[in-house]
Amino acid sequence: MYIPDIELYQPDALEEAAALLARLTPDARLLAGGTDLLVDLKTGRVAARHLISLNRIKELRGILETPESLHIGALTTVAELGRSAPVRERYAPILDAALQMAASQVRNLATVGGNITSAVPCADLPPILTAMNATVILLSPGGEREVPLESFFTGPRTTVRRGDEILTAIHVPELPSRFGAAYARFAQRDGNAIAVAGVAASLLLAVDGTVTEARVVLNAVAPVPKLALKAGEALIGRLPEEETFKAAALTARDAAEPITDVRGSADFRRNLVEVLTRRALRAAMDRAKETRA
Repeated sequence: MYIPDIELYQPDALEEAAALLARLTPDARLLAGGTDLLVDLKTGRVAARHLISLNRIKELRGILETPESLHIGALTTVAELGRSAPVRERYAPILDAALQMAASQVRNLATVGGNITSAVPCADLPPILTAMNATVILLSPGGEREVPLESFFTGPRTTVRRGDEILTAIHVPELPSRFGAAYARFAQRDGNAIAVAGVAASLLLAVDGTVTEARVVLNAVAPVPKLALKAGEALIGRLPEEETFKAAALTARDAAEPITDVRGSADFRRNLVEVLTRRALRAAMDRAKETRA
């Protein structure tokens, strides 16, 4: 398999990249780590006459913690995310996905922005970031807009990003006291295997220990990372204990929309959702209790 003849552009500034994309769309693709795009070009899944590499644009790299949020540049690699001190110390739930994703060689190249914009239903970062109320920043020659990650995906490999927009950053809001989140996944083997099913969950506890906010996000069992609203609602006002988690897990199982493929049957995936929801909720509860003010 070979990559077809494509014209490559290597802008040094974000404004230059945005202008190129606006001029060349719909025949252009943005190149970051390339771990998804280059494979898709070789196999003919996608076509492009122009590639705009973002790798020379320094402002798209790096992780910055502010009092309000964690700012993750779109070109930050998954490996860099896993090594980040702010992530390890204060945004640890992200590590549940980052440290399990693919093999180290892929993590050294794959970017956070690419993992999101590829919109592959089994991508690992979107569910946990959605559970943590993350937003993405989209830039075009007309300006910037901020989109909640839960509203970003519209279907397999499709998003609300317009053809002239570049995803420049991900913002994760500061985690409050008594907040915890976690991501649990199942794959057929360690290392390179993609998720057969995954669940991210987050909990915010009141002073009396009851749940005041909750999110359950399903992975690889629906066309998009699915925010299971009723599963979250099943937790509100209740103590975070096993019976509560069991009820939420059954609701999450009903919300799944899995397919049958070579990695597992639809029924198998539904059963995984129930198990993984309980597992993610237990881990989220533990983290929430660790961060009590």
